[in-house]
Amino acid sequence: MSAKNGAIKLVAGNSNPALAQAIAGWLELPLTKAVVRRFADMEIFVEIQENVRGSDVYILQSTSYPANDHLMELLIITDALRRASARRITAVVPYFGYARQDRKSGSRTPISAKLVANLITHAGADRVMTLDLHAMQIQGFFDIPTDNLFASPVMVRDIKDRFDLAKVMVVSPDVGGVVRARGLAKRINTPLAIIDKRRERPGESEVMNVIGDVAGYTCILVDDIIDSGGTLVNAADALLAHGAKEVYAYITHGVLSGGAVTRVTSSRLKELVITDSIQPTEAVRNAPNIRTLSIASLIAEAIGRTAAEESVSSLFD
Repeated sequence: MSAKNGAIKLVAGNSNPALAQAIAGWLELPLTKAVVRRFADMEIFVEIQENVRGSDVYILQSTSYPANDHLMELLIITDALRRASARRITAVVPYFGYARQDRKSGSRTPISAKLVANLITHAGADRVMTLDLHAMQIQGFFDIPTDNLFASPVMVRDIKDRFDLAKVMVVSPDVGGVVRARGLAKRINTPLAIIDKRRERPGESEVMNVIGDVAGYTCILVDDIIDSGGTLVNAADALLAHGAKEVYAYITHGVLSGGAVTRVTSSRLKELVITDSIQPTEAVRNAPNIRTLSIASLIAEAIGRTAAEESVSSLFD
């Protein structure tokens, strides 16, 4: 694999080494030798140990937990590559943290997604590639080209392999996720239902109503992020109370903070399927009803097309 102008180099931070290795494997390229470590006081030190002058460099780094450490790694790696005269630097951020702070939610609150976009741009990135942004308008926060990839092709293949689609209904766990859920339902030609919920306080939700007749269907909840897991657990209970046969969930980013894994494993969800955009913890790997899909081939194909100056959007046609 080579770029249209200059060699392709892959540089990985510490956020998800397994995914970085898988992407490198799909591209049949080695990861560039680099040191990303901490000083005694936990400051981040980066050294790129190969020549990258004139290269088309892709930094593989999610901004998952610990989000601030991984974000700083991304920024410092970018700066190191810029000072090493890389021709083009693309920040490949499978999970873009701070995306949920995409607007002023109240008086005197920040728009952190815009701040992070500015930081990545000013650090020296020429392009950003990410996966299933929490809000599509975040692409407009960047003043550089931004490719928002979608995990739906990977999920669609898995759903078609495992379910009788005649008995499946796709469900959005809230009104805000209807566009995403409708897109998946259209791809697999199934009906759509919506959960109407009221969030009483951050991190908690109360299901109010199910819009659509789910009785007798195998319901598949679709969303971009699962954090505490409360919304999905409540949604599953509501769907089963309305006659759903079984409830599954396909979520792109498995943040799964706090007691989320325990909440999911003790819930009535038949299975939670997430991608490896965030490196699964040991608790996630050992959970009996949580399964992980790899998005390495999807990201590798997008990197290859970007390097060759080919269409990325056609991946999702």
